[in-house]
Amino acid sequence: MGASVGNFGTARAQDDLRKILLALNMPVVAQPEIMICNAAQRFDHDGQLSDEPTRKMIRKLLCALVALQKSTLRVTNA
Repeated sequence: MGASVGNFGTARAQDDLRKILLALNMPVVAQPEIMICNAAQRFDHDGQLSDEPTRKMIRKLLCALVALQKSTLRVTNA
């Protein structure tokens, strides 16, 4: 997940990081990918995320991270 003032969010950085993590055989969350573009329009003056569709995507990402963590624990403890 990343945010940028530009139109492409953090797509290139996330892609490079994903390649590195996969090369190291580390677990990654494939979906959802969250690249917050035009970040200045999605946050209020206090720095709080005000864009509801983005908030929903972040909730999905957090659920996916919890699921990944649980599955990793099961494999580790097996």
